[in-house]
Amino acid sequence: MKLTFTKMHGLGNDFIVLDCMKKEIPGLKGIIKKSSDRRFGVGFDQALILKKSKKADFRMDIYNGDGARVEMCGNGIRCLANYIWTRGLSKKDTLEIETLAGVIRPRKTGGLVAVDMGEPILDGLKIPTIYEGRIIDRPLAINDTVFNITCVSMGNPHCVIFVENVDEFPVGKYGPIIESSRVFPNKTNVEFAQVIDSRRVKMRVWERGAGETLACGTGACAAVVASKLKGLTEGAVTVMLRGGSLKIEWAKDGRVYMTGPAVEVFTGTAEV
Repeated sequence: MKLTFTKMHGLGNDFIVLDCMKKEIPGLKGIIKKSSDRRFGVGFDQALILKKSKKADFRMDIYNGDGARVEMCGNGIRCLANYIWTRGLSKKDTLEIETLAGVIRPRKTGGLVAVDMGEPILDGLKIPTIYEGRIIDRPLAINDTVFNITCVSMGNPHCVIFVENVDEFPVGKYGPIIESSRVFPNKTNVEFAQVIDSRRVKMRVWERGAGETLACGTGACAAVVASKLKGLTEGAVTVMLRGGSLKIEWAKDGRVYMTGPAVEVFTGTAEV
């Protein structure tokens, strides 16, 4: 079977877009898992599946490289919106895209894509974690270290940890252990963040089911929400990731707004 795909990325967080507007792809999860391998397949962090929706303009299903479906991806929705616009599938400057995290609204803005990511979820049981109420600087013992964690959901779960030097932090050592901690019933994404000043945060991310990636849009949103909850930042914040920067604002209306690029790399076919 030949798989037709479009390779895209948002700050190096890379995807394949599969257009299932007209028909489903049989054995999709297995195909995604096989194709995600960077040596034996196309290689990507996540697969974005474009579908019809009964409640919005389009629907986006998201799968990690391990074949597990996830709720939301900030970089991914920017890429999917760009895919829709460049192919003339919609003339609307603001789209409504159905996801497992609800209907998300990406908007064209000066060559970039701005996304209303909605209100962050701060109740521990709804994120979900095993704890009730807000989780701000709660101690979490991992092997030889105790981390102070701040937890946020942006439609998917995030655990934010502030460190002094994120470039030297052993993300690959602690990321997978925290991801699978019993504290997080559905596992979690893990953000390691360093506050540079009140308007800049540097971040690395361990993505649930994908490992360390160059960027994570929902993770950047979660890091800014966490930094504001702790009084470390204010206003619109630039989040500097290994793949580039995103502008994040937790606005007065309670919603989080994300602005950043979405780039199409190539289209192709692969034998699967």
